[in-house]
Amino acid sequence: LAIYLKWRGLLADCTDEAALAERLAQGSITLYAGFDPTADSLHVGNLVPLLALRRFQLFGHHPIALAGGATGMIGDPSGKSSERTLQTPEQVAHNISCVKEQLSLFLDFNVAENPARLVNNADWTSPVTYLEFLRDVGKFFTINWMVAKDSVRSRMESDTGISYTEFSYMLLQAFDFYHLRNTVSCELQVGATDQWGNITAGTELNRKKAGWTTWGLTFPLLTKADGTKYGKTAGGAVWLDPKRTSPYRMYQFFVQSDDRDVGKLLRVLTFLSHEEITRLENEL
Repeated sequence: LAIYLKWRGLLADCTDEAALAERLAQGSITLYAGFDPTADSLHVGNLVPLLALRRFQLFGHHPIALAGGATGMIGDPSGKSSERTLQTPEQVAHNISCVKEQLSLFLDFNVAENPARLVNNADWTSPVTYLEFLRDVGKFFTINWMVAKDSVRSRMESDTGISYTEFSYMLLQAFDFYHLRNTVSCELQVGATDQWGNITAGTELNRKKAGWTTWGLTFPLLTKADGTKYGKTAGGAVWLDPKRTSPYRMYQFFVQSDDRDVGKLLRVLTFLSHEEITRLENEL
């Protein structure tokens, strides 16, 4: 699987690549990726971790897609140059219902051996009081460690700064990983490279609070040959909801891709074989 992920271009950072490869060789593992409901639809960029969960499932592992009903109320500062506008509980609830429906289309929830699971972190976060959270989660992190994270440091050095609310986001995500490790033996969290700080917060909490070994694995952000982020057009994001981005526009978006990007897109966004993709690249 590690060799497969590298060839697909899906291996950016790992907390301990050798140890994770050894663990994967021993048998199936439970893993998760989180998707915050910042809108009522996922977009093309979300396909990378979402399809990666499916790839792990095809290799016999147990994927969990997490819809961020709790974290969506806060807003992730990762990759953002300014503070997000907080959504109302009604907006988050609506977005969650839409995102959960989309997540359910990409994974197999009915396969006998390793069915996928769909969870909402509001289910275990909402009942926790502020004092409980400070004692049970906050106690295990130093301000020094949190400030050293790129997502926090870059904002602290900017004119806008970062609020205590968004500063605390990584603790919520760490709590998700701890809860899933505690309840369903989830050992691996995956996500894009901008999630590295949040993911390592989870592995730290599991280690310090319970002595558990867990892993984090990130995928490169999907970028174009010119270095810009994939999934954006002059008209905004390319959404997975056909009501927001029509199938025709989605098709045109990919058909008009730069020739230099085609090989990467085939590896990251399709399930075509090594041989088929190599053949197409050679033709190009």
